[in-house]
Amino acid sequence: MTVPEAVLLVGGSVVGADAGFHPQDVLVVDGRVAEVGRRLRTPVDAVVVDCTDRVVMPGFVDAHSHAGSLVFDEQVQLALLRQGVTTIVTGQDGVGPAPGDGSWAARYFAAIDGPHPTYRGGGIAGLLATYDGTTPLNVATLVPAGTVRHEVMGDDDGPADAAQLDAMRALVRQGMADGAVGLATGLDYVPGLHASTEEIAALASESAAVRGRYVTHMRGGYETNVAAGIDEIVRICRAGGGSAHVSHLHAPVGLALTELERAAARWAPLSFDAYPYSRGCTILSMLLLPAGLARPGTDDLARALDVEGGRERLRGVVLDRVLGRADLGTGWAEQITLSHVPAAEFHALQGRTLAEAADATGTDPVDLALDVLVDSDLQVTVVMRVPHPRTPLELAELYRYGGHTGGSDGIFVGTHPHPRAYGTFARYLGDYARTGLLTWREAQGHLSALPASLFQLDHRGAVAPGWTADLVVVDPERVAARSTYAEPMRLAEGIDDVLVAGVPVLRDGALTGATPGAGLRRTPFRHPARSGV
Repeated sequence: MTVPEAVLLVGGSVVGADAGFHPQDVLVVDGRVAEVGRRLRTPVDAVVVDCTDRVVMPGFVDAHSHAGSLVFDEQVQLALLRQGVTTIVTGQDGVGPAPGDGSWAARYFAAIDGPHPTYRGGGIAGLLATYDGTTPLNVATLVPAGTVRHEVMGDDDGPADAAQLDAMRALVRQGMADGAVGLATGLDYVPGLHASTEEIAALASESAAVRGRYVTHMRGGYETNVAAGIDEIVRICRAGGGSAHVSHLHAPVGLALTELERAAARWAPLSFDAYPYSRGCTILSMLLLPAGLARPGTDDLARALDVEGGRERLRGVVLDRVLGRADLGTGWAEQITLSHVPAAEFHALQGRTLAEAADATGTDPVDLALDVLVDSDLQVTVVMRVPHPRTPLELAELYRYGGHTGGSDGIFVGTHPHPRAYGTFARYLGDYARTGLLTWREAQGHLSALPASLFQLDHRGAVAPGWTADLVVVDPERVAARSTYAEPMRLAEGIDDVLVAGVPVLRDGALTGATPGAGLRRTPFRHPARSGV
């Protein structure tokens, strides 16, 4: 489509400081908001979008995304834009294509991120360049500490020596210079789980030196173990790691709030992302296998099973792991649903719990899980039901906390993904803002303004003159997530018009074909909504 110089969003409202809707037109010129006011003059040749009975909001920032390699896919673009997401933050859980040639991450996180179609090297700079003018959404990235460690140390599970630590710090330093928005760790994944607190603090200090954020999937620190995970984060921050952000925080709400306040009292205020669902999703190998067998590929696992008595020994290891996890326990086989299983023999089991799948195949849940992992090259994802799901009323208390941001942790690989990939942001608006559990002002701040500030995404997150025109038009009475655990790939409704950099990328609910998105490089700017976090 022809890129318009001006777009007039007419007849709608904006969210005011009082959290109410205020009738205002919004004029966009050359990619930025030019005016906000009543009955604005329509420039010659402007594209006019009728926003009657709808609200113009700043585009949402998905603070925890796994769509970085899949954002070129139109189905993924639709899934995100129909929720109002205009920017995603990638490199999560310590795994991403850069640095390196992308091959290690593509195999290890094949069932989470998928392979990047064009990146083959060039570091963070090369990765960000793949998004410039090639997608309708913006993509920011963190430096993935697991990938950094693998580049320097391979599969070595020992501590880094001085030379290795220097090499890792240099890769982080270069990634930040290339425009990364922070450093990410995944401390339940390999090789991140091998990294000591001191090693992580040293890498995080390179990000902190340029005000990047330390973002972490905590070390065994979720559900009732949240205190241990946050304690390590505080120690990293106080050792020079700067400000920190907790990935996909899920825990009993009262406990989570207590630990967040305790961290703030220790001079380490934390931000965090969360999704409005009670179930999680991850790779099955991380849940079941010891670190030595959870590396990419199945040679190690196959050998461990083939030796005499190996299967029985490994069954014991698996049971010890799942029974010892705070988020699983004795009902683990009923709590884990197979989401993505690439092995043709087991493909029909997607959407069933391990207990159901074992019954259907006449085997044991542990044996079935091990066979599925071997035949699928470990590339299996699962949806995981926690023992004690929280209600929206409980979760709203956590989402009102000042450091909260929206993050879908959405995974688009496979035929039966977690519905959060298609519904997180629409669910925040429909189930929380519309019902009054959050105000519309809180929703706008937590889903847009705050993450734009935390990740230094230049002049994004507000509907105001001079700000980048990443804008979404929301029908507050109709917006809703339609994805469910049974039908996880249904598109959200109620957001039919979206602009990125002033260019319409979604009109009447359909893609326009425009690709004004970019790889966003960190640009320091203190957003007024940051509120000291």
